[in-house]
Amino acid sequence: MKSIQSNIKKAKKYLDKNHCVAVPTETVYGLAGNAYSNISVKKIFKLKRRPFNNPLIVHYFNINKLKKDCHISNDFIKLYNKFSPGPITFILRLKKNSKISRFVTNKQNSLAVRFPKHALLRKLLKSLDYPLAAPSANISTRLSSVKASDVTEEFGSKVKYVLDGGRCIIGVESTIINLLNKPVILRLGGLDISKIEKILQKKILIKKNLKKKIAPGQFPLHYSPGIPLRMNAKKPKKKEAFVLTKKRKVSFNNYYYLSKKNDLKQSAKNLYSLLRKIKNDGYKMVAVEKISNKGIGRTINDRLNKASKY
Repeated sequence: MKSIQSNIKKAKKYLDKNHCVAVPTETVYGLAGNAYSNISVKKIFKLKRRPFNNPLIVHYFNINKLKKDCHISNDFIKLYNKFSPGPITFILRLKKNSKISRFVTNKQNSLAVRFPKHALLRKLLKSLDYPLAAPSANISTRLSSVKASDVTEEFGSKVKYVLDGGRCIIGVESTIINLLNKPVILRLGGLDISKIEKILQKKILIKKNLKKKIAPGQFPLHYSPGIPLRMNAKKPKKKEAFVLTKKRKVSFNNYYYLSKKNDLKQSAKNLYSLLRKIKNDGYKMVAVEKISNKGIGRTINDRLNKASKY
């Protein structure tokens, strides 16, 4: 317990001085900085090599801390009460007197907000006087990090501190819902849309590539292992790694398994780690067998589709 407290204090010390630190969430690791500080936020963009027109998600401890920055709607309250803390991000209207850095929002009057579930990050957020802007801890367009060693692999010593919270339990980013007008899904993620629809009692459209970028994950190329990726493959080509969702009776050295028994949650959790391993094992191409397009399988397919734009 003492070491956990000292690690949180260490992370806080760096954040208070406008440095960036990597933090664990239940979805993927985030590269975090003070969301009220232009200095911190600009460092995040620079480290990630991220274009400034790609807004950041801001992480809050709870709704009380959010009220200073955003207008609250009925749909938000319903979803917050049911799913937060958890893997859902809300696009809300920004208040005129909010201290959120204008670099966070791509100069829009809206903000992407989330309440992460990871206990370590929640303790850190509770100790801070500001929310954390925290996009995924990776170089822009590349695979997200799901453990502390992934962050080190991406950034080396450029990130001042990595708050190690073990491996992320979901392994893909949060679901993003735009609540500025009629609810619309902007990114598939760790929370199934059918659960959101059940709470709001309405069908929700998915719009992924808006001209006006008000949320992350809107660019065509994303989540890439840095090598060409082929989806819905029946068999691998020569010298191609082959990704499968369940164990085969006959296995070859180039076979990589997302799960043993076609478990979609397990497959999502293992997706980025496996693609990272394939790249590190020296493969120059990867093929992925057809993955069931239901539940979190839709999110896996969304990520693979973006990665295939390499």
